[in-house]
Amino acid sequence: MDRELHARLDELQRDPYPLYTRVRQIEGLTRLAELDAWLVARDADVREVLRRPEDFSSAVALLPDVLPSPAALAVLGGGFGGRPVVVTADGAQHQQLRAPIVRGLSPARVTAVLPYAAERAAALVDTFAKDGHVELMSAYAKRLPGEVIGRIVGLDPADVPGVVHGGHRAEELLFRPLEEDEQIAAAEDVVAMQQTLDRLVQERHAQPRQDLCTELITSVTDGDLTLEHRHQLVAHLQNLLIAGHLTTTALIGTTVLHLLRHPGQWELLCAEPERIPAAIEEAARYDTALQGFRRITTRPVTLAGTELPAGATLFIAFGAANRDETRYARADTFDITRTPSRHLAFGFGVHSCPGSQLAREQLRLTLEELTRRLPGLRLAEDRPVTMRPTMIHRSPYALHLNW
Repeated sequence: MDRELHARLDELQRDPYPLYTRVRQIEGLTRLAELDAWLVARDADVREVLRRPEDFSSAVALLPDVLPSPAALAVLGGGFGGRPVVVTADGAQHQQLRAPIVRGLSPARVTAVLPYAAERAAALVDTFAKDGHVELMSAYAKRLPGEVIGRIVGLDPADVPGVVHGGHRAEELLFRPLEEDEQIAAAEDVVAMQQTLDRLVQERHAQPRQDLCTELITSVTDGDLTLEHRHQLVAHLQNLLIAGHLTTTALIGTTVLHLLRHPGQWELLCAEPERIPAAIEEAARYDTALQGFRRITTRPVTLAGTELPAGATLFIAFGAANRDETRYARADTFDITRTPSRHLAFGFGVHSCPGSQLAREQLRLTLEELTRRLPGLRLAEDRPVTMRPTMIHRSPYALHLNW
């Protein structure tokens, strides 16, 4: 992708909602050069695609915006992974890859980790509660989700920061135009994360525990741990960890941002904390952290009256569907008092997010802590908020708060 096109993509991604509104008014589908894909922006059309995985394959779900340089790819070639993962798999392979994750993130497993999550949420707030100001993304939002998913997977707490950092660097490498030396540095960080995960796999194979890493090993191996098994397991774990912390980090950031941009709703939430679950659903609907995924047609199909050949790429915009005026009254209004409905922030159908309960619980704990302990929270007026230009984990770069 050339620099000019990437600059247009950046502009679109920082605030895609005006474009979504325009595209929903146009009959049929609209092709966007910036996304190199047909944009699917209406709720009904997004749901139709997600109901038909046999016609709309997930193989291109994680297609990067930027192809790393040969030097960066050479660094990545020395790491682990590069095998099929649940987000990009279809059919029987998808079911096989998804099953241990669903078991590992079961309601019972999530319930079991909640005391730890609550303890960590409180401890992180303790680090800044007396200061009168905080940059919430670095001090809290980037830390809690990694610690919680790390606990479920079985990571040593000392390894969590490096794994979280590697996840952010993987996203940068594939979705930001970086100079070659910076690409190489990012690739080295990704490989360091993969080596940490490979070490975990080997440790758990030798000494199994009641954790998700052991669950994954059991699902992949039948005794021996081969080099190919290690590649598969690191790919699986990397995908799971990135999905488990980047998306929740983004959701914490956007939720707090919009509550504080609407002070009356923040005050209502502080006065009536029983509204927290509804506030979480509204925040997820209103500014969806995972804006969408790509799909590719497996045969000629017609969608929204538009005829598509086999091999056509589509961008399935959850964020656009969640602002569809035909489904939500005052769709562009942030309102925590609206009756929650089945939005698409966590997907739909066979690829719906298996970690949605875990994300919601961390958001609940976050809002309980902040409304109870820091009801005077407000956005720092001298630090304007800039959104990260990405469709994958939409969130503020930084969130400076005062109280």
